Amino acid sequence: MTRHRVGLIVPSSNVTVETELPQLLHRQPELHVSFHSSRMRMTAVTPAGLAAMNVQRERCVMEVADTNPDVVLYACLVALMAGELGEHHRVESLIAEQLATGQSAAKVRSSAGALVEALQAMSVQRVAVVTPYARPLARKVVDYVENEGVAVADYRALEVEDNHQVGRIPGDHVMAAARQLDLDNVDALVLSACVQMPSLSLIDNAEQEFGIPVISAATAGAFSVLRALGIPAHIPGAGSLVSSGTSLYLRPEPTHQFPRLEATQ
Repeated sequence: MTRHRVGLIVPSSNVTVETELPQLLHRQPELHVSFHSSRMRMTAVTPAGLAAMNVQRERCVMEVADTNPDVVLYACLVALMAGELGEHHRVESLIAEQLATGQSAAKVRSSAGALVEALQAMSVQRVAVVTPYARPLARKVVDYVENEGVAVADYRALEVEDNHQVGRIPGDHVMAAARQLDLDNVDALVLSACVQMPSLSLIDNAEQEFGIPVISAATAGAFSVLRALGIPAHIPGAGSLVSSGTSLYLRPEPTHQFPRLEATQ
């Protein structure tokens, strides 16, 4: 059995990604994986709180790199989607550059990029989204997804700024928000556009109820990590994105472009 290490860079108040992502990947057949986290201080999901968190990235990358990971996941979706459009491309490239200067060959992923990657891999053209964020941040997420070529037909913002409380949002509240969405002519539903808002236990039932593919930041993250490892996803009980067990969504590995480092004199 091949052993892999996944490095996680997470907000200090996040308690969900280190629960749902291991649950998902430990269901993947013939995969032995361990998880190694570094944390960035953040408790308030506000523009100021996210900006203060993001400046801690380089320290966290160095700490995670010391574990010799195969993949590093920057696990805060809104931290990047609240920035400039296309921000995940820039940040993933910067992390890859930092790792490369330390002689690490780890692949780099982000929760923001993973969600886009999953939607594009499933050829989704129109999506509906449930977010825990305040409406201005939720609107940023919508604009970000649309900039990546996927139309957002409808969305809900649960207006929770305290990240501790985001991790405690009951599943019935998430499903109630999803049932308010207009799902006509929608190709997929993002049940949780946040790695802190729990939804893993809801996904299979939601697919049956709504009759369309249902994904979350967690299942997209698992899909992206497996893709980085070159392993087709075959995870039962977590929605159609990660249950196919085929190479349908195994597309060429994205490359991160960053400036060539100049030799010092």
